[in-house]
Formats: sequence, C-alpha cells, structure tokens
Amino acid sequence: MSTTPRPHPEPGTRTFEALVAEADAVSVDGWDFSWLDGRATEERPPWGYARAMGERMGRATAALDIQTGGGEVLASVPKLPPLTVATESWPPNVARATALLHPLGAAVVGDHDEPPLPFGDAAFDLVVSRHPVRAWWTEIARVLRPGGTYFSQEVGPASVFELVEYFLGPQPPEARAVRDPERARAAAGAAGLDVVDLRTAELRTEFHDIGAVVYFLRKVIWMVPGFTVDGHRDRLAALHRRIETEGPFVATTTRFLIEAVKPG
Repeated sequence: MSTTPRPHPEPGTRTFEALVAEADAVSVDGWDFSWLDGRATEERPPWGYARAMGERMGRATAALDIQTGGGEVLASVPKLPPLTVATESWPPNVARATALLHPLGAAVVGDHDEPPLPFGDAAFDLVVSRHPVRAWWTEIARVLRPGGTYFSQEVGPASVFELVEYFLGPQPPEARAVRDPERARAAAGAAGLDVVDLRTAELRTEFHDIGAVVYFLRKVIWMVPGFTVDGHRDRLAALHRRIETEGPFVATTTRFLIEAVKPG
C-alpha cells in the first residue's frame, strides 16, 4: 500500500457499484500492492526489511527466499548471492516469480508451503521470508548451514482486526494470540536456533474507499476466509456509506522482525 495519504474524495464521486466492480475484476496475482496507491495507506515498520534483507543477501553465498509471492521483494535486492532460490505454492505466483527472477539468476521452485522443504540439509547460509503464512522452524533450521541466518518480517497478532471483526464479528482471544512474536521466539529456540533480534511494530492503516477494502480482502485471503463481493454485499455497502460520511476506515497493522542464527 502507499505510505502517502491523499485527501478524502467528495462523497458520491464514484458509486458503490462502480468501486466494487473495479476492485472485484482486477488481478490479485503476485504480492505487489501498487493498485492501492492513492486508495489505501499503510505506515511502514521502522526497520526497513527490504533494505536490511538486501544487505544480508549481499554477504551470502547461498540464499533461500521462502514463500516469495510474485518475487517482487527478492527482485529488489541489489546483488543476489551466486546461488539464490525462491519457493512459492500458488501457481499464478510461481509463473510470475519465474518470469521476474529467472533473468536475475534466481531459481523458483514450486512447493506446497509444508514440510519438508525440497532441499538438502545445510544447503543455505541465509534463509529469508517476508510475511510467511507459517514459519516451519524445524525445516528452516535443517536447511541452514551452521552459522547461517534466518531473517524474516512477519505479520503480527490481531493485524487489521478492525476490518476482520467488521465482517466476522468479535474474535476469540486465541485468534488474537496467533502470530505472537514470543511464540515465534520459543519455536525458533525449540528448533535449535538462537534468536538474536526480535522487534515489533503497530502501524496505522487507512482504507479510503470500498474498492480498496475489496481488493485487500481478495488478495489477503486469510483475513476474511471465503470473502466474495456477492456474499458480503450488505456489509460492504454499509462500510461504503460509513467511509463516504466519516472518512477513511482505520485499522492497526502489526508486524514483527525476527532474526535467528544456527549455532556454528
């Protein structure tokens, strides 16, 4: 999403039907959110994941990017290691990542985002992942060389839950505890990794029109499972009226950065 807010449009400049039809028709392949520029804003974490990941890539000799999406973040790295591999499970993203990363010298492997990773033991000195659906810590530890590093930015607990609960109602405490960074620390330790950095951030997110909400929920499918425009039209219409009269829908995005090292 864009980090630059825009003035809220005058009510009625575009109809509810036009906004949702446009957002429902656009492609949601890849992990590029540029379609939301000017329509939604998300504050960025203070640590600068892409830059920090790129610095580590520049020092690595063999690197793995897990759940690369469309390969957009990996493609931004100034200097890829001599051996760079990415995994992805969703077929449209595998094709997109292949087209983007192969010219840069990175291989893309389709897998199911479940153990085992399709690589031998101690294959990589750097493993990275931005917003993994789930971190399989035992597998990460297995494919890391002694002294190797896992570096990841992950979605934190109860992220954008204002929007989730608007559609699904109040969520139980256990749902809010999923993706707890301290659980990640414990799981990494149980897999034999030493966590050397763990940081958290709460970030302001704004949806400026109902089309942005539709696009976001179509793309980030685990937020409101089974979301469709037709199945949620009444709630979407009510939210459209709310945005038109009150201004942007505001939610809190949570993120955490974790870096773990395999003892050498």
